[in-house]
Amino acid sequence: MTGDLPDRLAAGAGSVSLILRSLLFASVLWASLPVFAPLTLLLLPLPFPLRYRFTRQWARFGLWWLKTTCRLHYRVEGREHIPERPTIVMSKHQSAWETLALQMFFAPQVWVLKRELLWVPFFGWGLATMRPIAIDRKSGRRAIEQVVEQGRQRLDDGCWVVIFPEGTRVPAGHKRRYRMGGAALAAQTGYPVLPVAHNAGEFWPRRGFIKRPGTIQLVIGPPIETRGRGATDINADVEAWIEATMARIGRSAGEGLRTDAL
Repeated sequence: MTGDLPDRLAAGAGSVSLILRSLLFASVLWASLPVFAPLTLLLLPLPFPLRYRFTRQWARFGLWWLKTTCRLHYRVEGREHIPERPTIVMSKHQSAWETLALQMFFAPQVWVLKRELLWVPFFGWGLATMRPIAIDRKSGRRAIEQVVEQGRQRLDDGCWVVIFPEGTRVPAGHKRRYRMGGAALAAQTGYPVLPVAHNAGEFWPRRGFIKRPGTIQLVIGPPIETRGRGATDINADVEAWIEATMARIGRSAGEGLRTDAL
């Protein structure tokens, strides 16, 4: 028993360090919101691309601060697949990390999100200035129509549309049913879909406070063509690519993937 004491002490010190680093990260990032969000409101008269260029700096700061405090890095595979023109990005959603990181590669971008997020003080107010497609997820068919109508407009205006097809953050090693909104937008507009997978949930878990040090893998897949295809087929291709990639990069590889039914 006494021989285990140094190991237990080292483990305890490591846990305290993780807590302190995570606390420092969260404290500074959230403290920056009351400063940053009002500035986004002041910039409303400017064209959206200029406003987005400014607001993206908060995401850039967040990733830098995450690396500095929590020693959490990332590497990217598949940059060569990013097309020159805006398209529909459908991404795995495990963490808050990807809401920061995806802004580094697809700009200017808008999100399909639940409208309740716009009610969050400071964060939601700033988010509302970024032309989001805010939907009522309980409205069923109307929500899909809203995604298609507003998504078409955003794409035609030169914006990338980012969609998390599972609808919410899903713990690492789990999956949910892929919703049809993004695939319906692709089918009706003909814009291709760019699938994205990552394992951020293994380091910054859903609803988790502790951020573990390491390197997140972000994989950008080849564009999926959508012209003349139905939403069901498109959705199946997106899900197949993302989940196959997750099996390669995620901790679920070799363990079986748990499906959470909606």
